[in-house]
Amino acid sequence: MAKGSTEFIRVLGRGDILALSFGAMIGFGWVVLTGDFLDSAGSLGAALAFLIGGTIVGLVGLTYAELVSAMPKAGGEHQYALRGLGARGGFVASWGILLGYLAVVAFEAVALPETVLYLFPDMKAGYLWTVAGYEVHASWAAVGIAAAVAITALNYAGIRPAAVFQTIAVLFLLGVGVLLALGSVVGGSTEQMSPLFEAGVGGFLVVLVATPFLFVGFDVIPQSAEEVNLPYRQVGRILVISVACATAWYILIMLTVSSALSRSDLLDADLASADGMAALWNSQTMGNVLVLGGIAGILTSWNAFIVGASRLAYAMARSGMLPEWLGRLHPRFKTPGNALLVIGGLSVLAPLFGEEMLTWLVNAGSANIVVAYIMVTLTFLVLRRREPDMERPFRTPAGPVVGVLALALSLGLAVLYLPGMPSALVVPYEWGIVGAWWVIGAVLIWRLPRVHPGADAEDRLVAAVRGRRRPGTDS
Repeated sequence: MAKGSTEFIRVLGRGDILALSFGAMIGFGWVVLTGDFLDSAGSLGAALAFLIGGTIVGLVGLTYAELVSAMPKAGGEHQYALRGLGARGGFVASWGILLGYLAVVAFEAVALPETVLYLFPDMKAGYLWTVAGYEVHASWAAVGIAAAVAITALNYAGIRPAAVFQTIAVLFLLGVGVLLALGSVVGGSTEQMSPLFEAGVGGFLVVLVATPFLFVGFDVIPQSAEEVNLPYRQVGRILVISVACATAWYILIMLTVSSALSRSDLLDADLASADGMAALWNSQTMGNVLVLGGIAGILTSWNAFIVGASRLAYAMARSGMLPEWLGRLHPRFKTPGNALLVIGGLSVLAPLFGEEMLTWLVNAGSANIVVAYIMVTLTFLVLRRREPDMERPFRTPAGPVVGVLALALSLGLAVLYLPGMPSALVVPYEWGIVGAWWVIGAVLIWRLPRVHPGADAEDRLVAAVRGRRRPGTDS
């Protein structure tokens, strides 16, 4: 292990890590995208897509659960792939998920002012410029910038304040979910849920392909593993539970909102979830309450992913994959301060680019998340075969079967982003982002010493980088 990697403070309990993981997965998509999902696949079609998508992610989560219990180190995927696949495999897994994390952090800085706009439709003032057809106003951008500064400062001051904030926001979010469910029981109608299925397989795939991005967040637990104060077996279990909770949440949203709005009302809705809540309770105030729940979801996702992204960047820097100064902990707060400032700085800039460009970034990030899933499930299978006696406090039942299924399904999800598929990335924008990210990655890999897999792979990589050995040599 790299020097200094045990300097984090272990303060996170069961509720803390469950709130981090669940809050990361329940961002804003359930508010802003529900109408599109129901329109694309129908009520039961959308619910079924989330059930299957959640199952796929759950299988991947089972591989993570075993690995985090065996290697409870900051960096998650980075540590697993480095041990199982070597330095370059570790970099690919880390670089892929890092873009996904940064995309979420940046997008939440845009999602927040866009949501506030629903509550205050006249708040736009001070036109700045237009990006990809979206008019950016100073007042709109200021909301996202101010929140970015606040979230960054909260995390800079320590994991404990961030965890307390996360728990409070998640509890509020759950309260909104209970109100939505009660409203559906009292004021919903099964007749409103027609059509149950829409556009056949194509509509179903439109929803399914969104699930990797919507469910990403359970892996925040592995990223912060060195700050968890629990038996490692329990950490793995909570990770799996968090995926199950998120799956149930998205299914609940699809069924309740579809029971609230007719087909025509659904198509006319700006925010289907909020309009559905208002219809169920016959009160616009309740619709606004749901929007506040959406804001809570934005903040929980934002908070969790800035935790995850900063720990991943820290771990990559400690291993020599990124500049060393990103791998320094704050002497007082014991947080990766430099990494937090860089990532927070990106979120401060994000609102200045408007909504459309950030949507491209999110889609590109989603594809890269699947790349990380592929690498982790492959690592899981490799380590099961190569290191059968490795201590695994949480051992996934039927491990090889689960691993093969998770790998195959992750590869299947990756195919859905390719040209010609219903959910292909947009040319040239989204593919351009992916291409540029991996061109930079290729340069970094080329400069990386070739270190073979093994339990001491990180130590050997650090020694090779510090010794300035030429690329292509092993330590």
